[in-house]
Amino acid sequence: MIRKHSASLHGHRTSFSLEDEFWAELKAIATARAIPLAALISEIDDRREPQSNLSSALRIHVLSWLKNRS
Repeated sequence: MIRKHSASLHGHRTSFSLEDEFWAELKAIATARAIPLAALISEIDDRREPQSNLSSALRIHVLSWLKNRS
């Protein structure tokens, strides 16, 4: 199921939609790196291509993280 989430990035609220599975993996990545989830989302947002949206950037980050772990 896709759910809407919101976060504060650089003082501005933004929302994004993610499947539950991607949300769970993002939280696991933040835990593994010992950083707050908001910091991870902000880091991904800062690194994404200007033409991409945040939801896609988050999914790609999760995919990349999982591929690099195997």
